[in-house]
Amino acid sequence: MKITFLGHASLLIEAEKASILVDPFISGNEKASGKINITDLKPDYILVTHAHQDHILDVEEIAKASGAIVVSNFEIATHYETKGIKVHPMNHGGQWQFNFGKLKYVHAIHTSSFPDGSYGGQPGGFILSTEGKNIYIAGDTALTMDMKLIPLSTKLDLAVLPIGDNFTMGINDAILASDFVECDNILGYHYDTFGYIEIDNAVAIDEFKKTGKKLHLLEIGGSMII
Repeated sequence: MKITFLGHASLLIEAEKASILVDPFISGNEKASGKINITDLKPDYILVTHAHQDHILDVEEIAKASGAIVVSNFEIATHYETKGIKVHPMNHGGQWQFNFGKLKYVHAIHTSSFPDGSYGGQPGGFILSTEGKNIYIAGDTALTMDMKLIPLSTKLDLAVLPIGDNFTMGINDAILASDFVECDNILGYHYDTFGYIEIDNAVAIDEFKKTGKKLHLLEIGGSMII
């Protein structure tokens, strides 16, 4: 399975049976827009963790061009369904078997509103199970004890965690989160996009290393295989 970092909290996950795009915020991200062309993205599914603009900006355009199915909480799914986009609504604790594998929608502590201020449901994250691998995509979240529930049923191969602080967990809380979910292989995201979430990348990598963990910080457009 190939995972490509598209900047901020945007990911492209290419599995054997589907291409899955996560929280596409590319055209409005100066650091990504010159490297990633959204017209080149043809996902089968788009996962949306919450309704903030820096996670949904390119959802409508990409979904309409590609025919992708938007998977999110009920409120966000309904929002896109009214625009003629195919959707699959979910809510916390629920899971569904898709053609590519299984998705579970899990708890996140954050807020969720559309750019116009309208209600965007409750934020969440996803556990993606496909090709014998399990990935936790945390979304924007604070550290939460609910993360300890994940390893009770799922052995993770990768945890995708926000590390930029201010709006989400920072480095130290993300290290604790990796303990909670019992995964030492971490892909960091939601950092360096703008001033509030700029971090020292070398320090972040070193802090994870001190605890015996591997933090991957990919260049925009860079990929990893799990």
